[in-house]
Amino acid sequence: MKPAHLSIILLLALAASACSQDHDDAFHDQFFAFGTLIDLTLYGVDPATARQASERIEQDFHEMHLKWHAWQPGTLSTLNEQLASQETATADPSILLMITEANRLSQLSNGLFNPVIGELIALWGFHDNPLPIGTSPDKDMLGKLVAQLPSADDITIEGNRISTRNPAARYDLGAFAKGYAIDRAIERLRELGISNAIVNAGGDLRAIGRHGARPWRIGIRHPRQPAILASVEIEGDSSVFTSGDYERFFEVDGIRYHHIIDPRSGYPADKTASATVIYSNAATADAAATALFVAGPDEWSSVASRMGIKFVMLIDTNGVIHMNPAMQSRIQFEPGTNAEIRLSEPLP
Repeated sequence: MKPAHLSIILLLALAASACSQDHDDAFHDQFFAFGTLIDLTLYGVDPATARQASERIEQDFHEMHLKWHAWQPGTLSTLNEQLASQETATADPSILLMITEANRLSQLSNGLFNPVIGELIALWGFHDNPLPIGTSPDKDMLGKLVAQLPSADDITIEGNRISTRNPAARYDLGAFAKGYAIDRAIERLRELGISNAIVNAGGDLRAIGRHGARPWRIGIRHPRQPAILASVEIEGDSSVFTSGDYERFFEVDGIRYHHIIDPRSGYPADKTASATVIYSNAATADAAATALFVAGPDEWSSVASRMGIKFVMLIDTNGVIHMNPAMQSRIQFEPGTNAEIRLSEPLP
């Protein structure tokens, strides 16, 4: 799960004199889940309903985290143990739909979002098992895992039964679970009659409705500076997700090794600093941000087209900003931004 490094920052700090009514009608609450800070903002909701909604969502997040954790005891880790033993597993209903959707998105991404490379991620020390300082994974073990590379195509789902033909397949839904959980939280809010809200998990978020008379305004972090690079306004129903190489990483001999692994090489993707997408549901946005990060500056547009993503901004490791025209029309850069911008052809 991604930690609480804020790749996207919610910009709600306007002058009190200019928006006192907005402030009075906004409810804010925070709690920790999925290894990150969950920030809930509700607008125009009475305090009792807002508090009830926050408590329900916090409970939901904690339950989902326990069930979906890839390496601590829980529903998903039990499934992984069965797959490792080449058993046919009976999937808990709470994760069956989630796994099915993760597999579908993986196939759309040509496997660049790959939910079954848990062994690779563990080998890099990103399962609460950091490598000794100054070391990187054993190259022979990496080579063996890449040779066995599991994919969603290796998974068979029949009813509630899951099996695999690849003994290296282990689910790690860290690039997808947070978005999926945010979607469930939005469903919960709507069940309670709430139509103006943001659920923000460590900087990745989904917003519905508006913040009073204005849209929600979302800031996008600069991948190399502790500052905002740009912002977008969203209203109605949109998710904004960023994958960045600054979220979880370690350095060996001056080389940064981060947690976004390219399944094709077994090493962290090395051409991208951050990838931001806007999409309707959070689960797809989460998976797509990872896939486009791995795709890099040369392949991102074709992967975005396959996944149905219409708004993309990718910053490569040289600081060049890549985006499609539709994203350019929505984004507002901070004053003084002078990076090179390369526009793609319009996405279909």
